[in-house]
Amino acid sequence: MDFQRVSVRTGNDEVVQDITAQCEKFVSGRGDGLLHVFVPHATAGLAILEVGSGSDSDLLAALRDLLPADDRWRHRHGSAGHGRSHVMPALIPPYATVPVIDGQLALGTWQSICLVDLNVDNPHREVRLSFLAG
Repeated sequence: MDFQRVSVRTGNDEVVQDITAQCEKFVSGRGDGLLHVFVPHATAGLAILEVGSGSDSDLLAALRDLLPADDRWRHRHGSAGHGRSHVMPALIPPYATVPVIDGQLALGTWQSICLVDLNVDNPHREVRLSFLAG
């Protein structure tokens, strides 16, 4: 199994960041198999969704409704509402697996692989890509 770490700068805002290009580059020319994407952070997740049409903003709005950034959270270190970032991976998991066919991601027409990060206290994330040949 091949493995690569990708560094992603998410900044200081809530973000849905498209990482499809990095994933495509990693699997390019590898043949058939599976790409496994993992974020080794307690406050980030991965989603496969359409971006650029408003779905990414809609996802952030839905997460704000479900997980408000206020003082209700028992996990309280960091900025206000930081505890919600620790709950989010139960809804948006820190992993995704995508089929690879002839060295290309087998995503649907409008699907992208996205890092979801509500944690405004940590502007840098690591994403781990693994390829399991078929």
